[in-house]
Amino acid sequence: MIIRPSLPTDAPGISRVLTALTAAGLRVSPSDTDFALNNYIENPNGIECSVATDPEGSILGFQALLMAVEGNHYGVTPGWGIIGTHIHPEAIRQGIGGKLFIATRSAALKANLKFIDATIQNYNTGGLAYYESVGFRTYETNEDAIRKVFDLS
Repeated sequence: MIIRPSLPTDAPGISRVLTALTAAGLRVSPSDTDFALNNYIENPNGIECSVATDPEGSILGFQALLMAVEGNHYGVTPGWGIIGTHIHPEAIRQGIGGKLFIATRSAALKANLKFIDATIQNYNTGGLAYYESVGFRTYETNEDAIRKVFDLS
């Protein structure tokens, strides 16, 4: 497995991961190539988007870290990081998320972040367990989601 920064040419592979998650009932947001490019790879508030690939270059998963700005969609405190982790359903339980988080944590430290937010839908038990396993802790819950924070300070 290779972990590396994403490139614009990764948008179709990221889209395939998102589409597979939608088909598995684990995602409801858009999954098209333009969405992948604009929201993850070339997001103006992006700090880092890393991909995990197999030896042939197929994308197994990715992790995006954004800077929370005033009025962000998630209501995250401005100046915090916002993380999203997406692993192809056929590639779960292979340690991909943990390896991606090594790169993301490094990028967060370089960006001088103190906290990273992960907002996870209540039904995403795998995502909730993953974030706990890498050190995120619950700081808020509502009827739809559980919000977890990673403290970098």
